[in-house]
Amino acid sequence: MRKSIAVWTLALAGCNAHQSALAPFGLEARSTLGLTIVLAIGGLAIALGVAAIYVVAARAPEGKLSHAGGMRLVLWLGAIFPTVVLTGLLIWALPAMRPLPAAETDLRIRVEGEQFWWRVHYEDGARPLLSANEVRLPVGRTVVFELTARDVVHSFWIPGLAGKMDMIPGRINRLVVKAEKPGRYRGVCAEFCGLSHALMAFDVIAMEPADFDRWLAASRSPPARARDRGAMLFAREGCASCHTVRGVTPASASDIGPDLTRYGERLTLGAGILAPTVANTAAFIRDPHQFKPGARMPAYGHLSREEALALARWLKQPAPEEGR
Repeated sequence: MRKSIAVWTLALAGCNAHQSALAPFGLEARSTLGLTIVLAIGGLAIALGVAAIYVVAARAPEGKLSHAGGMRLVLWLGAIFPTVVLTGLLIWALPAMRPLPAAETDLRIRVEGEQFWWRVHYEDGARPLLSANEVRLPVGRTVVFELTARDVVHSFWIPGLAGKMDMIPGRINRLVVKAEKPGRYRGVCAEFCGLSHALMAFDVIAMEPADFDRWLAASRSPPARARDRGAMLFAREGCASCHTVRGVTPASASDIGPDLTRYGERLTLGAGILAPTVANTAAFIRDPHQFKPGARMPAYGHLSREEALALARWLKQPAPEEGR
């Protein structure tokens, strides 16, 4: 008994508000949690009822229980009662299974899963904003996620916001959500997609509507960057063959890898696996496979540590002081 309690205590300790379906910050996740609690209470009540019947039957005097009485018990508790209860639960739960309504004017965020990161498009206005490994959304507004994949099947899951949705190459699945409180949360890939499946996370930042609007407007303009040694290394090493840095690379630059225009403002590096410090960025550039096995980015081990640091500092512009 004590061992069982210890196991459940350790299991529940893994649940937190950062990434947990037990700490919802979205309308759908809250509805799902309510349904889960009701079902859990119902299951517990049934288990206690069965245990009570067992105790009564075990302690009954010999001859008190008859075959006819046993058949009536089976009929009522084994057939009629479960049918009525399950039918009632189904009728109660069906409205919760309907997706949230969405209008044409609602914010649309297109997310594409790749090995092993997330491409994010904010389809708002005439100039869609491109980002990576980070999703920002306004609290209290309906948001439509348009989900797909470029290589293999992935699964988009933000436990505290809504349920899972598969991301299938050549198909767009839609997930309608509404965040209810601001904060920083975490999303993950819930479908095995390769070597670094477990290292494919993303940050979710739910913002007050006014703050989100300001962020979206500011993000459309690329930050000013120094034409220093880092810029020279970015051009010399052919980084624009895979990455776009708006204001530096041409409009037709490749989008094989994540957009790095506002990399300095992101909260994590490598899809949620590292703090985005200059040192970590330089180490990732020199040997990405050390941190993310199977990643398609080539290693730049021929760069000296000083060169990698110079390139990382250039990518981090502008960056908060704690990220330097």
